[in-house]
Formats: sequence, C-alpha cells, structure tokens
Amino acid sequence: MQIDRLIEGQNDVRHLEETIVALRTELETLSFKIDQSVQQAIQLNTDEIQQLKGTASSLRDELESLRFEKDAAVQKAVQRSADEIQQLKSTASSLRDELESLRFEKDAAVQKVVQRFTDEIEQLKETSANLRETLESQKFEYDAIFQKQKLETVIEHLHLQETLEKLREELDKNNG
Repeated sequence: MQIDRLIEGQNDVRHLEETIVALRTELETLSFKIDQSVQQAIQLNTDEIQQLKGTASSLRDELESLRFEKDAAVQKAVQRSADEIQQLKSTASSLRDELESLRFEKDAAVQKVVQRFTDEIEQLKETSANLRETLESQKFEYDAIFQKQKLETVIEHLHLQETLEKLREELDKNNG
C-alpha cells in the first residue's frame, strides 16, 4: 500500500517535472519569437527611415537644381535686357524717348520675373519645411508604435511570468 503510494507520488512528481520542462520550453520559444518580432520591427523602421532620408536628400538636390536653373534664367534675362538697353542707347537721338519707355518696360518685366522666381523659391522652402515636419511627425509616430509594441511585449512577458508563478504555486499546493 505505501509502496503503491510512493510509486504513485513518484509518478506524479515525474509528470510535474515533465510539465515544468514543457512549460519552460514553451516560454523560451515564446520569448525567442517576441525578440524576433521586435528585431523585425526595428529593422522595418530602420529601412523606412533610410528611405525617407534618401527621399529628403533627393528633394534637396532637386531644389538646388531648380534654384540654379532659376538663377541662370534670371541672369540670362538680365543680360538680355542689358544687351537690349545697350543697343537702344546706340540708336539715334530721335528714339531716346522710346528707348526710355522700353527700358522701363524691360526693367518691370525683369522685376516681375525676379519676383515670380522669388515667390517660387519661397514656396519651395515652405514645401521643404513641410516635408521635414512630415518626416519628423512620421518618425515620432513610428517611435510611439515601437514603444507601444515594446510595452505590450513586456506586459505579455509579465503575464506569462504570473501564469508560471500561479502554476508553480498550484504545483506546490498539490505537492504540499
């Protein structure tokens, strides 16, 4: 009778030890999967940040190119106006009044072109600033998502620890 109880108790202990080993294995597997998910999320965020940096760099390069082209166009317009003014100055004195009128019109046209390019440059600066703000906002959002995922992982880990502790207490209670 006592031997049967002893054998039965040993079988229960062996069964509980096997259960503990299985639970530990499952916990380690879950922990590995969680770590792997966090690493994948970090890699995804890193890739996206690199892509956004590349886009911002391309946009800056394109903006610089546009500025250079606009400056060249203004210089060309100014040079063309200066050439026309020189040609008009060499015209006969009977055309001086007309020359002054043309000079005024040309200066106004150049100023209009300069003003238009200035306005476009300001718009491009605003667009660049907006893109920077959007990039920073997206980075903040990705950081918030990452922190949330990290918190959820910690909470789940704590929950698993509590469950394991309860199982141990029940095991101790059943053995006690």
